[in-house]
Amino acid sequence: MLDISKLLCGKNASGDRLRYSESSHRRPVVVWNTTQRCNLRCIHCYASAGDGHYPGELTTAEGRALIEDLARYGAPVLLFSGGEPTMREDLVELLTLATARGLRAVISTNGTLITPEMARDMKRAGVAYVGVSLDGVGETHDHFRGRRGAFQEALTGLANARRAGLRTGIRFTITRFNNSYVADIFRLLEEEAVDRLCFYHLVYAGRGSHLVSCDLTHEERRTIMDLILDRTADIHCRGSDKDILTVDNHADGVYLYLKMGRQDPERAREVYSLLERNGGNSSGLGISAIDALGKVHPDQFWGHYELGNIRERPFSQIWEDTSDPLLAGLRDRRGRIGGRCAGCRHFAVCGGNFRVRAEAVHGDVWAADPACYLTDEEIGIA
Repeated sequence: MLDISKLLCGKNASGDRLRYSESSHRRPVVVWNTTQRCNLRCIHCYASAGDGHYPGELTTAEGRALIEDLARYGAPVLLFSGGEPTMREDLVELLTLATARGLRAVISTNGTLITPEMARDMKRAGVAYVGVSLDGVGETHDHFRGRRGAFQEALTGLANARRAGLRTGIRFTITRFNNSYVADIFRLLEEEAVDRLCFYHLVYAGRGSHLVSCDLTHEERRTIMDLILDRTADIHCRGSDKDILTVDNHADGVYLYLKMGRQDPERAREVYSLLERNGGNSSGLGISAIDALGKVHPDQFWGHYELGNIRERPFSQIWEDTSDPLLAGLRDRRGRIGGRCAGCRHFAVCGGNFRVRAEAVHGDVWAADPACYLTDEEIGIA
């Protein structure tokens, strides 16, 4: 996760402590996919969620035990995701416990079920942030989400959350089918008085496993990044207090640094230092995931690889056990990753990018990430 507002404009944000910590052993942000149930059916859902019956999901008691363990372990953030987390009847109870135990509780949702009452309950529970996913405007969003009217329902949910005093954000996954809406999403950010905008690069997992051909070309990525950088600079020049981030492709940080280096070399060096402290991709390090059945994964896109189950061992024990070969590899990846990544001069700020994408395209976890759009010259292997 790259905070473009901070890197480009120097804006401070609440997540700086996590993104730029110099600690050698950071506790991970935990994504808890609280349920696989969802009232929508998104074509790129990494959890393959749907409106069905999914037996065996963690009970309220098991959820409470998980939260107690995470609090004792010192996890800084618990992200309640899904499926659609608002479909859990005990969500507010679990949120309240998490914040009472000192965890920063945030929610990732499609927004369609956030009523005024639910928004007020979230606020009372101490929720720090609500991120609502949009995939375009109007019918385009509805198509991605599999239901007519989903776009307007999501905007209503956002408005309800904002009126309740919650910090809100838009989450937008960029594909070849919706990249023309980036400017419209920036417009919505300001029209709807939303605090934050996160642009996600597509990761080939779940139902998104079959969307490799729908991803952006390298040239399209560069064009989109130029637009994001230009719009972010414009927002901050006008004094608007918005956070703009890009997620799931750490080539973005290098691209920003190289572009800034041609305009302001001194500031570019400061940016590079921040990127080095961030360290790039943190799957198995600074990010972790627990699915609805209690299985632990290196991140939310590794649903096909299980590190253990919290029904058998606490998360804290599973995460500290590096006898698992993938987990050990992710924590010492420099000599394992091959291809273009192996000789990249910017490895320290990228971390080899996403291993799930490499596996999906090349069948090799340690191959180069195909979504890196930097040229051989830019990464120093020309």
